[in-house]
Amino acid sequence: MKIEKLTSPISTNVEITKKSQIRKMFNPGRLARFSAIATTLAILSAHRAFADADDRNQQILPFPTITASTIPANGDVNPYGVAFVPPDFPAGGQLNPGDLLISNFNNNQNIQGTGTTIIRVTPNGQTSLFFQGSAPLGLSTGLAVLKAGFVLVANCPTNNLPPVPGALLGSLLLIDKNGNLAAPPLVSSFIQGPWDFTVQDDGAKVKVFISNVVNGTVSRLDLSFNGGTLAVQNAAVIASNYMHRVDPATFEVGPTGLAYDARRDILYVASTGDNEVFAVRNAGSRANSEGTGRVVYADNVHLHGALAMVLAPNGHLLVSNSDGINPDPNQPSEIVEFTVQGQFIGQLSVDPAQGGSFGLNIVKVSDDVVRFAAVDDNANTITIWKLNTANLTDPQRN
Repeated sequence: MKIEKLTSPISTNVEITKKSQIRKMFNPGRLARFSAIATTLAILSAHRAFADADDRNQQILPFPTITASTIPANGDVNPYGVAFVPPDFPAGGQLNPGDLLISNFNNNQNIQGTGTTIIRVTPNGQTSLFFQGSAPLGLSTGLAVLKAGFVLVANCPTNNLPPVPGALLGSLLLIDKNGNLAAPPLVSSFIQGPWDFTVQDDGAKVKVFISNVVNGTVSRLDLSFNGGTLAVQNAAVIASNYMHRVDPATFEVGPTGLAYDARRDILYVASTGDNEVFAVRNAGSRANSEGTGRVVYADNVHLHGALAMVLAPNGHLLVSNSDGINPDPNQPSEIVEFTVQGQFIGQLSVDPAQGGSFGLNIVKVSDDVVRFAAVDDNANTITIWKLNTANLTDPQRN
């Protein structure tokens, strides 16, 4: 298998690169058992060509890996949230299907909880400013592009210099497709330091699952759209008792990544301080807390402070690591892939130094193609892979 490198830049702030090495490489004789994502990223990262009989099914599509800067003109840094624009997003604004959005948490002085910008990256790697708000803002990992034609982003700010974590409890911001605030910030007692969120988007109705870093809970807001008007129809705390604390290095430690399996009505919760991933049952309908839920992944070898998380099209979970819990200098800035039954699959390092891995996302483009994006908040960049997953299946999926 041959991996080409594009020699000419797409734009002045985009470079085509083959990213950092995958550790603990997979056994070539067992490739058929591995997921499309881990296998293909491993091949991409390590520049290795496997010559087994199934090699034709492991090919990376003839599309370069793109790495783009996430720093806007105002100098915001520390990219956190990552969201793809879906194929059915309404036309007529700044965003087009296939675009990628990234939210920034720090300002140009690298002060946490003061970032005000969202950057847009087109499929060919061009970058531009999509949104710039006014302080006090600290745009965190929660970021979603909604079918109704809006962008939803979590705001977990500080109002003190130097910052005091938890000084503001935060809000959700609704932004229209032209990059303007569409409504006043959504403030609620169910929003207590929104560190991340995930959504179940049905168009006119959206369930938002929020990880609250200030009090260690997960809440659900049931939202509805009537024209351009947003209303909260129902709200509940559905999980609680996750470890949470103020942290001088990382601002806050608490529940972070959320991934919702609507088919099973299970919400997966990555808790950084606990360094475990939990499953919460009946998450889309329950009106009370299940506590932390059931532990589905506890792995002190590969987990180093579980952060952002997504559910991949093959049914696996991908989680980034902060390196602030159970650190390992030999496994810096890793994204870890595992099954929902708790089986480790593989990992990818996005930076040779610790602390670079945070926001990530994945989207299914077709039956055989996915796009995967991950930030490196050491370098203030976003990397986007386009992967061929043909004929690679998940033996754990049922």
